[in-house]
Amino acid sequence: MIKNFGVIGYPLGHSFSPDYFAKKFKRENLTHCTYKAFPIRDINELLQLISDHHLSGVNVTIPYKEKVLPLLYETDETAKRVGAVNCIRVTEGRLYGFNTDVWGFTQSILPLLAEVEKENPMALILGTGGASKAVLESFRLLNIECATVSRGKEGNYLYSNLNKNILHSYDIIVNTTPLGMSPDIESCPEIPYEYLKNTHFLIDLIYNPKKTVFLTKGLQHHCTIKNGSDMLVYQAEKSWEIWNQK
Repeated sequence: MIKNFGVIGYPLGHSFSPDYFAKKFKRENLTHCTYKAFPIRDINELLQLISDHHLSGVNVTIPYKEKVLPLLYETDETAKRVGAVNCIRVTEGRLYGFNTDVWGFTQSILPLLAEVEKENPMALILGTGGASKAVLESFRLLNIECATVSRGKEGNYLYSNLNKNILHSYDIIVNTTPLGMSPDIESCPEIPYEYLKNTHFLIDLIYNPKKTVFLTKGLQHHCTIKNGSDMLVYQAEKSWEIWNQK
């Protein structure tokens, strides 16, 4: 019996998930599985999409990680704490939501944290959307104090207020916004990059392109950098595990 999976979001030109799962299916000889990208303009198209394509599981990306919540029958504890879902399992017509971003981000940064010399590092998170909430939860689990930056009231800081003292108070800076993601690869978060130091660790959740303007500017100041490709692999494998649970 064929099992169909996919990813929803808009737009979806940046997504590597279809290619990742295509290679996984070939490598593991899973000839009965398919995985496709479904760029939808409205989250309310999801239920019909699942029905039309007989989907057993769905990954959720920008801008629907929070908007999908009202359509779900149940969510796991992590998704409830985060308030965002990026993985859906379809069982007997019901949609069960999960958040694998927390797991993926946590696993991907553990090797990086081993390089941080400070005993109690602090993190600055750029953005306040669904991905940001997953990163916040990850840092909470790792007992790392953090703050968020936004254009409005949601964050602890405004981009316009960031200065040398603030940037030097944080060791890790994480971009959770889509700024710099393909095809808009020339953009980047508006932070005062001139105050970056070689002790800063810059992490971008974006994996396409592999080196965003945000990370490139970090390299210019001799920062340690990391993109989101490892996180993609970890969260994708966790999604696969969820979809195939009995």
